[in-house]
Amino acid sequence: MNGETCTNTGRRESRRQDRRDAIVAVAARHFLDHGYSGTSMSAIAAALGGSKGTLWSYFPSKEELFTAVIDHASTLFREQLSEILDPRGDLATILRNFGVRLLEKVTSPSAIALYRLVLAEAGRFPEIGQIFYERAPRLTAALLADFLRGAIERGQLRQEPPLEVAQAFMHLCVSRLQQQLLMGLALDLSKADLQQEAARAVPLFLRAFAPDETPAAA
Repeated sequence: MNGETCTNTGRRESRRQDRRDAIVAVAARHFLDHGYSGTSMSAIAAALGGSKGTLWSYFPSKEELFTAVIDHASTLFREQLSEILDPRGDLATILRNFGVRLLEKVTSPSAIALYRLVLAEAGRFPEIGQIFYERAPRLTAALLADFLRGAIERGQLRQEPPLEVAQAFMHLCVSRLQQQLLMGLALDLSKADLQQEAARAVPLFLRAFAPDETPAAA
């Protein structure tokens, strides 16, 4: 009986997770298509073919649903990034690989659409700007900061707050190409474009944060 109970419980949890994933997928499309203000819980419930009460049992507010959409878009990405950050590897190579992967993510059509949504509506709905920053860029920077802390401790980089160092590298990698895409100045980027941008950013970063020279002994 205990085994059967555990099996039934597992199936219920699996079905609930599948339902939650379906809600998040539909919500993501609605947010991107209609914006935050133009998306309602009623419309999402209708698209799912269920009741609004069922939707609210999973997500008590539109704000929590938006948070789930951001988490879904960023959690797996950070897991993939963490595999790149091997402290035993060459620092420049790791940073270049990290930069390329970061650029692939933030210049993707879905990411650009999400950035535009947040930029367009954060003035009226500050909570979505806060949610996006806390659940996506800040957590990614924190992941990189943990890696760079080791490089700083080993004397490979100058003594600076690791989070600030991580944010500087991320901005150096993504700001130029992301800005062009956000403003419609570029419509498409190749893998070679991203690799070239990361390859440009790494030596600039390493020079900017090179360890301070130790004064020669008298």
